[in-house]
Amino acid sequence: MDFKFDEADQTFRSEVRRFLADELTDELKAKARKTTTVFADKDVAMRWQAILLRKGWAVPSWPAEHGGTNWSPTQKYIFAEECALAGTPGLIPLGLRMLAPVLFRYGTPEQKRYYLPRMLSGEHYWCQGYSEPGSGSDLSSLQTRADKDGDDYIVNGTKIWTTHAQFADHIFCLVRTQTGGKPQAGITFLLIDMATPGITVQPIVTIAGDHEVNQVFFENVRVPQANRVGPEHEGWTVAKYLLEFERGGGGAGARLKIALDELRAIAARQLDGTGAPLASDPSYASRMDALEIRIMALEFAELATLARLSTGGSPGPESSLQKNTSVDIGQTLETLLLEAIDYYALPHANLISLNGHNEQWPGPDYAEIVTARYLNGRAASIFGGAKEVQKNIVAKMVLGL
Repeated sequence: MDFKFDEADQTFRSEVRRFLADELTDELKAKARKTTTVFADKDVAMRWQAILLRKGWAVPSWPAEHGGTNWSPTQKYIFAEECALAGTPGLIPLGLRMLAPVLFRYGTPEQKRYYLPRMLSGEHYWCQGYSEPGSGSDLSSLQTRADKDGDDYIVNGTKIWTTHAQFADHIFCLVRTQTGGKPQAGITFLLIDMATPGITVQPIVTIAGDHEVNQVFFENVRVPQANRVGPEHEGWTVAKYLLEFERGGGGAGARLKIALDELRAIAARQLDGTGAPLASDPSYASRMDALEIRIMALEFAELATLARLSTGGSPGPESSLQKNTSVDIGQTLETLLLEAIDYYALPHANLISLNGHNEQWPGPDYAEIVTARYLNGRAASIFGGAKEVQKNIVAKMVLGL
């Protein structure tokens, strides 16, 4: 594949830059820069989604008839890279990038007509009901049940680590509709309105101090059978397809490249024990250089995925490789940042107490959120399928072992 940027691509890049310069406000950039969690704050993300929607650029990977852009893989890459350079908020992927491809492939015409426009406009805000206590990486052991009652299912059980469930008005959910046989059998994929009686959301505050995840309880929740996506008892196939989009093809390379540039800038300002810039330390510099090589390789892999998506394909099992690689690079970056900012890596609350009456962040701006991002980033090895699960997928589906 030839991913060279021709004159048309450069013209497109200029168009994207003009748009970002005109529409991306300083306030949105500042809020995006202070984000310490996986997803941007809901209000920030939805404001940016509305701006992109007016331009027609909110969902580049959707089919054109549903609001997509018909961009080439290179244009999609350029757009992702320029957004990273400009510091845009990330759009919430749960509906736009994860559920939408499932509906394109498995949804009924009625489901597409109803859910896709509301997802795109922001009227519906989705969360994901996959993991359960005791059924995280071993997702096929889930126990939340859905029993038929007339034209409905009655759902009972619980989901955990549900990101942004405190904001969501809808949840796509895996439930068990049949027992016996292989654990993957008998699972069904349902779309559930969070306003349905019997649903309770309980917050979980992380070690980083963020309220990002939750536990969701279902007690005799009535869900129309018309809200089932795909055949009954075959939700495992639907779930695996969705996970390909959760794990890969999201432009992580461009974001990591910008993060590495920021790390290099910080390392050039921070002094080591000898009074020299940390960036001049050969050991530290070599670790940054090694990350740069790995990010370049990840970018080429993502471009190949974009090319496959542009022809109607899915990310495939290679998404597991991309997920593990991007997580490892991100966590290494966060570790190097902690080393670079030295004692400012102490949690914010401790720095305030050490600083006495001063309740303002006492250090440089670039160090303020490093620790929170580091702590939050530890979960990346687990969500979307633990690192070990991804390795098993690669061994079976890519290497044929």
